[in-house]
Amino acid sequence: MQSRRQLIEVEVARGAAPRRFVFLLLDNFTLLSFASALECLRIANRMSGRTLYQWLTVGEGGGSVACSAGTAFVLDGDLTELDRDDTLLVCGGIDVQKATTKRLLNWLRREARRGLTLGGLCTAAWPLARAGLLDGKRATIHWENQDSFAEEFDEVNLTKSVFVVDGNRLTTAGGTSSIDLMLKIIADDHGEELANAVADQLIYSSIRTDQDTQRLSVPTRIGVRHPKLSQVIHMMEANIEEPISPATLAREVGMSTRQLERLFRRYLNRSPKRYYMELRLQKARNLLMQTDMSVINVALACGFASPSHFSKCYRAHYETTPYRERGSHGTRLSI
Repeated sequence: MQSRRQLIEVEVARGAAPRRFVFLLLDNFTLLSFASALECLRIANRMSGRTLYQWLTVGEGGGSVACSAGTAFVLDGDLTELDRDDTLLVCGGIDVQKATTKRLLNWLRREARRGLTLGGLCTAAWPLARAGLLDGKRATIHWENQDSFAEEFDEVNLTKSVFVVDGNRLTTAGGTSSIDLMLKIIADDHGEELANAVADQLIYSSIRTDQDTQRLSVPTRIGVRHPKLSQVIHMMEANIEEPISPATLAREVGMSTRQLERLFRRYLNRSPKRYYMELRLQKARNLLMQTDMSVINVALACGFASPSHFSKCYRAHYETTPYRERGSHGTRLSI
């Protein structure tokens, strides 16, 4: 039996063409980010009973491209000239730097000069920033790439939002954040009723705005709901380059250093100093694997005054040296 559904009435100007989205799929793009965006457009058409949106996929060289899960997709075309009314969404994923070529950057710049709305899903804010298309703009990127992005593109106002719309530049943090962005676009284009109907079809009950941050709260991440512990960890995460002493951290939350030590031992089975060190080393690893920063500069950015001390701590935690970590990840593409 065919299911019955109520069509959402939308007003469309006489003779208005469907809005077209062009998805640029980079090598190793994240499937979830692409599929989430595409499904919103498909469902909007279905729920309205109209072809409000059209789409096509492009990629360098045309042919096919594989997502990070290994599934290959046949593309609709190469990097050709688009219509000025198109919305171009770049879909990034793993090793986005390697997937960003000179030809790709030149094409993005050319299309931007023609006035297209451009967006980056998941890690695709990186090629947009590399092309200079996010200079002076607010933007976001997946939390795992935030540290390296901030070090490389200080002219971009990087946020931790789920998605950002700044003029004709759109960026998302990845995963299901594509849904939140597309629901906003659908609401702006054709009203909240249609956007809510799309969300219902997706079983998406918590629509986020650009004011929502992408990472889970500290209590949720660590599995512990203790306000003072959460406050201390938040301060640690905000002060990686210039670490704060345990005594100062304890004083800021109205505790003694000994009480702070017991708190960390009880809930996280490690000392505050050890936990702080792990945060700094995690950021260092991200910078080593995602940027061209020298090992010395990585050390300084993570609060290590001595490269030798940094190397010693890194080896103790990851069982390899920073130099070997950088080498094992492969040489990043120079653009």
